[in-house]
Amino acid sequence: MEPGGKAARFSSGWAAKALPQRLMLLLLTLLSGRGLHVVAAASSSGAAAEDSSAMEELATEKEAEESHRQDSVSLLTFILLLTLTILTIWLFKHRRVRFLHETGLAMIYGLIVGVILRYGTPATSGHDKSLSCTQEDRAFSTLLVNVSGKFFEYTLKGEISPGKINSVEQNDMLRKVTFDPEVFFNILLPPIIFHAGYSLKKRHFFRNLGSILAYAFLGTAVSCFIIGNLMYGVVKLMKMVGQLSDKFYYTDCLFFGAIISATDPVTVLAIFNELHADVDLYALLFGESVLNDAVAIVLSSSIVAYQPAGLNTHTFDAAAFFKSVGIFLGIFSGSFTMGAVTGVVTALVTKFTKLHCFPLLETALFFLMSWSTFLLAEACGFTGVVAVLFCGITQAHYTYNNLSVESRSRTKQLFEVLHFLAENFIFSYMGLALFTFQKHVFSPIFIIGAFVAIFLGRAAHIYPLSFFLNLGRRHKIGWNFQQMMMFSGLRGAMAFALAIRDTASYARQMMFTTTLLIVFFTVWIIGGGTTPMLSWLNIRIGVDPDQDPPPNNDSFQVLQGDGPDSAGGNRTKQESAWLFRLWYSFDHNYLKPILTHSGPPLTTTLPAWCGLLAHCLTSPQVYDASNLGRVKYVPRESSPEIWELRALGENQEPLREEDSDFILTEGDLTLTYGDSTVTANGSSGSHTASTSLEGGRKTKSSSEEVLEQDLGVGDQKISSRGTRLVFPLEDNA
Repeated sequence: MEPGGKAARFSSGWAAKALPQRLMLLLLTLLSGRGLHVVAAASSSGAAAEDSSAMEELATEKEAEESHRQDSVSLLTFILLLTLTILTIWLFKHRRVRFLHETGLAMIYGLIVGVILRYGTPATSGHDKSLSCTQEDRAFSTLLVNVSGKFFEYTLKGEISPGKINSVEQNDMLRKVTFDPEVFFNILLPPIIFHAGYSLKKRHFFRNLGSILAYAFLGTAVSCFIIGNLMYGVVKLMKMVGQLSDKFYYTDCLFFGAIISATDPVTVLAIFNELHADVDLYALLFGESVLNDAVAIVLSSSIVAYQPAGLNTHTFDAAAFFKSVGIFLGIFSGSFTMGAVTGVVTALVTKFTKLHCFPLLETALFFLMSWSTFLLAEACGFTGVVAVLFCGITQAHYTYNNLSVESRSRTKQLFEVLHFLAENFIFSYMGLALFTFQKHVFSPIFIIGAFVAIFLGRAAHIYPLSFFLNLGRRHKIGWNFQQMMMFSGLRGAMAFALAIRDTASYARQMMFTTTLLIVFFTVWIIGGGTTPMLSWLNIRIGVDPDQDPPPNNDSFQVLQGDGPDSAGGNRTKQESAWLFRLWYSFDHNYLKPILTHSGPPLTTTLPAWCGLLAHCLTSPQVYDASNLGRVKYVPRESSPEIWELRALGENQEPLREEDSDFILTEGDLTLTYGDSTVTANGSSGSHTASTSLEGGRKTKSSSEEVLEQDLGVGDQKISSRGTRLVFPLEDNA
């Protein structure tokens, strides 16, 4: 019994012990199974996250690739537009078609492409969503948005009126062809403005300098204020009839007057150049348009800077007005100085280095220095347009003389091509912008009022100023010239660039739309009517630009002399007052020798105590040339009425200090002075040239000859190789 009892107790005890073990095994099994499921679930969720991240990266790469493709298509569109424009220009020139200029063609092709892009391409982007930021009281230029733990950067593009919140552009292609306005200012405008200054024909420009300055400065200011005040009346009318849906201040009207006063008669000037129209009329229009653009942009900046004190910032305040005038003068003078200094630095670098031995490097440096002038002026708070314009004039006057023959040709052609492409690109973009720009504000009253205002502003600009200028001119600006200048007040690239630079407000959007329509009308209608207008006004065409106009022409001055034939004789620049003549004398004697390889040696023009400095600054070419082609102008001993240019060779008598103005550094030279002819042959060691002068004829002093040769307004004609020579003719009366 006991054994059996013991056994029973053992089994029951074992059973009692074995039950917890079985339960533990079962629990461990269950737990291990649950753990396997947990690990499997965690691994599957990690894989799903990785797949989602990979899909997002793939989608981002596809979007970037699509964006790159659209960028390429948009640029290709403009290149094809320019290509088509060039081919059509060739066809027009071949067929001698003049009723439409190349810029008008570019705008027409731009309009066609704009219509296709606007109505022929479907909407491709539907990811726009409105987010409310009621806690902020102003807009931020850059915004960081947290989307599911990822931060995205957004930039400000501009304000959208509540009425147009649902019409935001959904076409990515149209967004791509809408360029940042800074592209026009920093990339497209500099070559256009620089080319205007670099290709300036000084002879005719300085002959009419007084009138050009009057039209460009006074005329632009008059036109700005007349247009601004008339448009303010139009705005008041719009408010009365309920056609004004937002604010439009008086300063906005003045700003519109400033930007629309920037004339760009590129069409008229191109036809003038092709037909060889009167050179002085060409100089008046070209000079006015070049300086007018500079004045308009500085004037618009001054109007923007007008900030009266007090709560109402749009009322007249005398202190703020004079502050704006000071800003105008400061910006213009600072920009002028910066452009001139950059040109002088480039001239010194090209003179005192041997870059001319490497024409490619020389051309590259010239290009970069010229373009950097614009950006430097903008970075310093000045106006790049003014700076690069006067940089171009300075480069043409000084640096061009230091360049090698290859670099001279390259720089001329380079900026001519850049000017052509940039200008036609802008006009093509104008055509596109009429359909692709998202913020147009069409107001018929404002548009009609603007056309009337610019017509009256141009009339008040041309006719009164011409009347006052004619009071001081011996030969007047003819009525036909005034009519042609009135007719040629086209608007173009500068007005468009100024208008598109700021389209954030309702007023600026209306200005941009109106400016675009005005440019279209003036280029197509006025540009196309240039040739008939020339014929109707009896303006001379087929004029040789290097030939002086006839004495009865109204576009230049004749300085009456003492002799009986002086009416058709000694021409000079009546408009250039003593200040300009003093400047040119200073330029020839000091600046030209310092900055270029031409002019008299500084050892003969500077005081004796500056001898060391003069030797350092005078170009070695001047000293080298003094032993090869020096010429002295003397009367012939046997016949005093016959004057000779006696060359001083290596073994001839030394050149005296008083003969320094007679240095000739040419090889072959032909000179005509009235009825006198001078020839010089530099092929032999001893050169002789002779001329005959009429007895008793009055001649000019050295400084006057210097001025007239720089301006190109004297009777003498020089065709030579190498640097320019000035012959001061002594008085033999």
